[in-house]
Amino acid sequence: MNKRAAIAGGILLILFGVLSLARQLFPEVFDFISWPFYIIGLGLIFLFTAILSRSGGFAIPGFILVGLGAIFYFQESSLGYASWSYMWALIPGFVGLGIIFSGLIDRNVRGAAGGGLTLMLISLVLFFLFGGSFGLDPQIVQYWPVILIGLGLVMLLRLMFGRR
Repeated sequence: MNKRAAIAGGILLILFGVLSLARQLFPEVFDFISWPFYIIGLGLIFLFTAILSRSGGFAIPGFILVGLGAIFYFQESSLGYASWSYMWALIPGFVGLGIIFSGLIDRNVRGAAGGGLTLMLISLVLFFLFGGSFGLDPQIVQYWPVILIGLGLVMLLRLMFGRR
């Protein structure tokens, strides 16, 4: 870890600790913060460390943690945890977002975009496939084959018009 990453990570951990301590000392002020916010906060620490230190590798776990925290917050506040039977399929998409963001930070967008977008598409297909089987709204699920058609078209167009 470079010096800039260590400084950024240290500052962000201190801020996260101060907020956590304030929540314990003044629970009535911070009662809106439930446990998924801690996961989101930890992910944000990774993302801010990636940005401030210009180390793209921190972005991937940052997006995974923020995404998982958002899923858990959604589940806690609405549907319950039964939706985990298909929500897990979003994790490869979070990895894909992290790869793309990492490429932006490391100035290697071209190298990161292909892999990141592929993971995001795989994630969407899995989400709709499992969501259709395990309780996602049928009006949402009925159009998931459009993603497959789009993916096939992209693959064919890249073959036809890509670099030789």
